[in-house]
Amino acid sequence: MAEAIVSRVLEKLSSVLEEEVSRITNVHGEVEKLASNFRAVKAVLEDAERQQMGKEKASVRDWLYKLKEVSYDIENVLDEWSTKIFKSKLEKKKICSFIPSLSFCFNRGKLLHKTAHKILELNGRLDVIANEREKYGLKELSVEKPIRREQTTSLVNLAEVCGRVMDKERIVDILLNEGRIDVISIVGVGGIGKTTLAQVAFNNEKVESHFEKRIWVCVSDPFDVMRIAKAILTSLGKDDAVQKLVELEDVLKLLRDSVKDKKFLLVLDDVWTEQYERWGLLRDSLSSGSLGSKILVTTRKETVARTMGCTTLFPVEQLSEEESWLLFCQIAFLGRSNEDRENLREIGRKIARKCKGLPLALKTVGGLMLLKKTIKEWQSVLDSEIWELEVAEEGLFRPLMFSYFDLPSHLRQCFSYCAVFPKDHVIEKDELIGLWMAQGLLKGTQHRDMEMVGEDYFNDLSMRSFFQDFEKDAIGGIIRCKMHDIVHDFAQFLTRGECLIMEAGSSSSIEGLNGSARHVTLMIPNSSDGCPTRIYDARNLYTLLVDSDGIGEHDVDLLKLFDKLKFLRILKCRSERITKCSKQIGNLIHLRSLDLSYNRFLEELPEAVCDLYNLLILDIRGCGKLRSLPCRMGNLINLRHLRNKSTDCVEFMPKGMEKLTCLRTLSEFVVDSGGKGAALSELGNLIHLRGDLYVRGLRNVRDEREAEKAQLRNKKGLTTLVLNIGLTDDDESEASEASVLLLEALEPPLDLEGLAIWAYKCPTPTLGVWPSWIVSLTKLKFFGLGNCVDVEQLPPLWKLPSLESLYIENIGGVKKVGVEFLGIETSSLSPSSSSSAVVAFPNLKSLEFWRMEEWEEWDYGSRGEEDIKIMPCLFSLEIFKCEKLKMLSDSILRSTTLQNLKIHLSPVISNRCRGEYEPHISRIPKVDI
Repeated sequence: MAEAIVSRVLEKLSSVLEEEVSRITNVHGEVEKLASNFRAVKAVLEDAERQQMGKEKASVRDWLYKLKEVSYDIENVLDEWSTKIFKSKLEKKKICSFIPSLSFCFNRGKLLHKTAHKILELNGRLDVIANEREKYGLKELSVEKPIRREQTTSLVNLAEVCGRVMDKERIVDILLNEGRIDVISIVGVGGIGKTTLAQVAFNNEKVESHFEKRIWVCVSDPFDVMRIAKAILTSLGKDDAVQKLVELEDVLKLLRDSVKDKKFLLVLDDVWTEQYERWGLLRDSLSSGSLGSKILVTTRKETVARTMGCTTLFPVEQLSEEESWLLFCQIAFLGRSNEDRENLREIGRKIARKCKGLPLALKTVGGLMLLKKTIKEWQSVLDSEIWELEVAEEGLFRPLMFSYFDLPSHLRQCFSYCAVFPKDHVIEKDELIGLWMAQGLLKGTQHRDMEMVGEDYFNDLSMRSFFQDFEKDAIGGIIRCKMHDIVHDFAQFLTRGECLIMEAGSSSSIEGLNGSARHVTLMIPNSSDGCPTRIYDARNLYTLLVDSDGIGEHDVDLLKLFDKLKFLRILKCRSERITKCSKQIGNLIHLRSLDLSYNRFLEELPEAVCDLYNLLILDIRGCGKLRSLPCRMGNLINLRHLRNKSTDCVEFMPKGMEKLTCLRTLSEFVVDSGGKGAALSELGNLIHLRGDLYVRGLRNVRDEREAEKAQLRNKKGLTTLVLNIGLTDDDESEASEASVLLLEALEPPLDLEGLAIWAYKCPTPTLGVWPSWIVSLTKLKFFGLGNCVDVEQLPPLWKLPSLESLYIENIGGVKKVGVEFLGIETSSLSPSSSSSAVVAFPNLKSLEFWRMEEWEEWDYGSRGEEDIKIMPCLFSLEIFKCEKLKMLSDSILRSTTLQNLKIHLSPVISNRCRGEYEPHISRIPKVDI
């Protein structure tokens, strides 16, 4: 991670000190020298990163360590300087008289001289390090230095291949399928067995007899079209002709003629290039082959598969536990007696499990165990982390090194930081991007936010198989993932000593904490003695993520933490015992991310939080007892994410929220009833808001013009909006009338995907007055409506073309759901009408009715059922506590798409489902009544 910190310091040197230092002539030269040294060091970092791999390069590793240490120290000095200058500028705005202005200038000058002195001292250390680069032979790599990769062949001992039976059969079936010239891509992380799977398919008897020609080429990097074309021609017996050709044009013409009308199988193993032009040259020459020819590609990158026009993507999964055990035994128990096998079996199974189904890990560790004779030696390996084993660097991690050095430097930094998560941790994508941002690994542009850049980085790493086990949302976007344990081990290997995972009560993990540690995850189980005191001595920490059971007697001492760990950029602290946050948190002036989420007994945040001028992320989700936000929140003008969902005791937003113009996330906005807090109109300035927004307390807005000033319509980034009016049965009709105007003024952006309206009250219930903009939300996928006690008519949602999910709860006045629900009057359903072309709710998949206490009928009438196509895509229907409902509509009973029917606490309709409706619902696969 050296390049990350060096790049940050260079950027800060130029932006923070250039103007100020130029005023002090005796320091200006030193600062220029500092920047020059950093530029010189940065130029050789690529070479140093590559050379440090290997035991004989411990000196280079030590050089990188010293470089990172001084870089961190310089960054802390620069950050402290810029923060204090920013704070003084804020204070200067409040100053009117001449004398305080002189004081301001004096303090600023004093700060500058103090900072300059520190820079002079640190420059001496950096000067030594910069000069040492020549001692270690570090050079600038003008052309990227390729890593030597071992060549692969088509030869394989089939008897030694364990598992993959289904995978083999599927690949062979695809290869034997007649048709066009297909490209099949086998994709997976390094060491997962892609090449082995390709070898097995290549040597299958059916495959051998099916193709006239079979060719195997190990491609690797770079993708040399001339070399690959010649290798194919040599395999086709054209070696003599190839030797005479020097021009690519002639070689490709010969290739085209050589495969013309021949059914061939070409395996391109270990492909890395994403350059479409290179592949295009080769593909065009191969297109003369016979139909049914196949090109089988192995790659670690899904982007490569797409570049090559892949017709079938075949992701390779890890081996099962039993398959892993068989492969491990095949190597580790080779030549051992039955007695030895029996004695080592239990430990051996545990060691094999640590390899998490990765064939390369099983082979490498199995080879190590072959040399271990005693149970004690085997136990030692079991107790060790994979990345600590002597075989890891040269054997296990070598293929992952190829993937790592194929990454651009910004992605290497982001991947390496993932070592801060524990093994098997479910990584929240947004949390990870936030950590990257707080760590300074993301750089936004004029047209792309840091968050969008982070999305790109995450997707790039995902496509390169660094992440797996993806969880997706309803529209297919990734929200969570994991890292394979071996990939995680590799990340820990890269950041050894810098990123630590510690568990309180584990002496071995605590002992690893030293002055070089910068990023620590601390887990405090209830069975431990609480937070280890050594954590407070780790004064250089940038990241501290604490997760505590928090029900024991000992826990994190926040006061001591805030006092000692003053360089923290990221702090996450979760504990049942935290009730308040000390004002000493203001000491953490470098803090970019503060995560106090789900501390459910936390009652208050101190005003000192508002002195954290560098703060980008404040996460207080799930702090259900938190009473208020600090009054000076408007000071946090760099804040980008205020995650305050489920803070139900907060009664208002502090005034000055309109100053937070960098905000991208604001989970909840609460409108105050007493005038103490921010007005709804303050949302108007927050033009960058996106994602989900929940606005509650809207009953307190008495003037719809205030709602108009919120300018929700212009917040194009919003995807989901929840509007909680907050009206009840006891509210007067004037309040109901005001809520109609208010709701009309709260028009959301047209691209909104989710909308919920809560506690709305119509002044004329029979008319069901709804805002006119609802029917304009053509991208809306979810709509929810609840606690609208006086409403007798549901809104006209039937035309919304994208609506997939509809949730309706406690609409107390609705007694019948009929043709008005479809937006069509009964009179329009005449025999001569053309309503047969009408489709109501064309894409609705999920429909839920909850606690509809007065609802009795669900009937569109005979003409409605005949002339309108109703909910043709409905997949799931759920009815809960609709005690008076006595019928289901004919469209539901006739539905051929309904797969899930759930009816609870609705006795009348439940009895009919068990009786006369039973023939209709018996064909529904999942019924719960």
